[in-house]
Amino acid sequence: MTDFAGWRMPLRYSSERTEHLAVRHAAGLFDLSHMGEIMVTGPDAGAALDYALIGHLSPMATGRARYTMICAEDGGVLDDLVVYRTAEQEFMVIANAANTGTVFGQLSVRAGKYDAAVRDATAEYALIAIQGPAAVPVLAQVTGNSLDLNAMKYYAGAFGEVAGQRAWVARTGYTGEDGFEVFCDPADAAAVWEALEEFGAAAGLVAAGLAARDTLRLEAGMPLYGNELGPDVTPFEANLGRVVKFDKPGDFVGREALAVRAAAGPRRRLSGFTVGSRRIPRHGYAVLAGGQPCGAVTSGAPSPTLGVPIAMAYVDVSVSEADPEFAIDIRGEAVPATVTDLPFYRRSK
Repeated sequence: MTDFAGWRMPLRYSSERTEHLAVRHAAGLFDLSHMGEIMVTGPDAGAALDYALIGHLSPMATGRARYTMICAEDGGVLDDLVVYRTAEQEFMVIANAANTGTVFGQLSVRAGKYDAAVRDATAEYALIAIQGPAAVPVLAQVTGNSLDLNAMKYYAGAFGEVAGQRAWVARTGYTGEDGFEVFCDPADAAAVWEALEEFGAAAGLVAAGLAARDTLRLEAGMPLYGNELGPDVTPFEANLGRVVKFDKPGDFVGREALAVRAAAGPRRRLSGFTVGSRRIPRHGYAVLAGGQPCGAVTSGAPSPTLGVPIAMAYVDVSVSEADPEFAIDIRGEAVPATVTDLPFYRRSK
């Protein structure tokens, strides 16, 4: 167990490599109850989110989800979010644990001129994720006829029953695999978890902790707030400019600054690297081009799937475009590194 944003969280249950590979080949079960749930409700809920966030949420159909961000006036990322439309006048915003207070505060202020209410509902939900190629058959055994999981689209969700308990079930995740996230009453969480463990054992399902979750999302090229994202980064540096919806009607917080950055182009770009040795690049290690620093590692780890160390790093655009020979300074040694397209791993459909 480890301290994480005020929560006690499982770092690993057995071996992070075993847990990682189980998700890639069978299924993993994650306790993600630390994530923040913020409800935005009312006749103007969609319009309030259009103003508060960089995405266009109001046209989203009930039962669908969207990845988006909340930015400051200067365009810096305050958090990356998943937003579900759970009813015509109800949206559930999922925030990172460390940023729940910030996101709730900013949404409350930004929704002030709209007919919309903002409520921190984090204490009302436990969140259990089942991820991996066996997720559908395992979860189907405990949902009965309440949900058609095969028909559920990616980034969609619906209310149903899981182990006899009412839950919001969404086909979303943070591992690069197919899978689902189950939002249920905290009082029902143990029953849901135990049922999934019981029915998943024969399929190879294992409980998985934060360490495996981190290597899985790194292989999938998914950013982590505090590493790849933060108030000093705009979506354009993180290769996520597509989530900034300039074509939506009306103003939104950060529009002007983000438009300037989009026109000027990013000064640095998030890049992937593989390392041809057993040495592991870690957060903060310098990226070198021609022996000179040109960037810094944001996330690095051994890749259980690829069998080599991998890293994401921000690199100066002028250097990355010149395509020099790169190295990463790992404890005083310039270890050769190869630029690799992100994501490092993409599951077969």
